[in-house]
Amino acid sequence: MAKQPRTNQSTGNVSVIISITLVLFVLGIVSLLVLNTHRLSTYVKENIGISVFLKDSTNTAEATNFKKLLDVTNYVKTAIYVSKQEAAKDLQKELGGEQFVTFLGYNPLNDLIDIRLKADYANNDSIKAIENQLMNNPLVKEVYYQKSLIDVVNANAKRISFILLGFSALLLIIAIALINNTIRLHIYAKRFLIKTMQLVGATQGFIHKPFFIRGVINGLIGAVFAIASISGTMYYLYMQAPNFFTITDVDIALIVALIILCLGCIISVLSTYFALRKYLKLSFEDLYAR
Repeated sequence: MAKQPRTNQSTGNVSVIISITLVLFVLGIVSLLVLNTHRLSTYVKENIGISVFLKDSTNTAEATNFKKLLDVTNYVKTAIYVSKQEAAKDLQKELGGEQFVTFLGYNPLNDLIDIRLKADYANNDSIKAIENQLMNNPLVKEVYYQKSLIDVVNANAKRISFILLGFSALLLIIAIALINNTIRLHIYAKRFLIKTMQLVGATQGFIHKPFFIRGVINGLIGAVFAIASISGTMYYLYMQAPNFFTITDVDIALIVALIILCLGCIISVLSTYFALRKYLKLSFEDLYAR
């Protein structure tokens, strides 16, 4: 029985590996985005500020004690006390060094406590309740926050989550179809060899074994290349924007890598199985028509 040229076999395996690598690379990038959507949403929500302005009669000791009280409340992530002198210096820098205090003859600013909320409380209903609670404190003059920004953040976080989930599902279907078609074409080139083995009495297990082993190997190689490409891409993006990509958790990256390894092997083996089953059912004459 004539053997297939090794060059043709190698070319077929390389095309399968490249196909698996490219598809799993794109799928892995999208998976990282999906798994980090909640983390990104939390990161954004916990950086929305609430400014609690204190009355002029509030002294430093009272402001410090109030800040300590806020630190232990269940909705506050961080609370920073900013005196009117510090606020004046910050505003002066923003105004390009203009001495507005000297010009006015007094400091019109108030002491304030800058609050960052925990993500679960970063919605207008919760913030409104928090605002009412803060305003009941005799030290508080005013509570300021951007209501429109909070609405936009919450609405966009949900919208982006649904879009990414839908896109991921579509991409997974496309990935399975592309890898399946590539493997089917690879096995199509060996259909006569497969049929010949069947005709000389080889069992299905004997015929399946080398193809399954090759499928697992191709899947693993493609997955490893995909993971390496994703790691390189994420490292490059981290170097470009380190502050943003610090929110990416190592545990999430490991989960995605494990998913990619499993998908590479499972899709490759299943596609191999269905392609083999198709050609084992055909007669020798039908192979010429397919």
